[in-house]
Amino acid sequence: MPRFRITTKQRKMSNGIIIEPGMSVEVVTSSFSNPVSTNGGQAVVDAFMRIYGVDIKKAGALNTVWLDVKQIG
Repeated sequence: MPRFRITTKQRKMSNGIIIEPGMSVEVVTSSFSNPVSTNGGQAVVDAFMRIYGVDIKKAGALNTVWLDVKQIG
């Protein structure tokens, strides 16, 4: 199963949520496609909520403008 590392690129403050550059999560998926665009990015949203307690979707940062996606496994 492919593993991806998703890292925030820059600071963003929106809807009372602060995203800092360098916040990073790892997501394991059953698909080789970008997890940010697969299933509405729910795996990425869940990972950021679990690790940092932030709703990256509510902050408007659930896209490749704000997130760097790398396949690591």
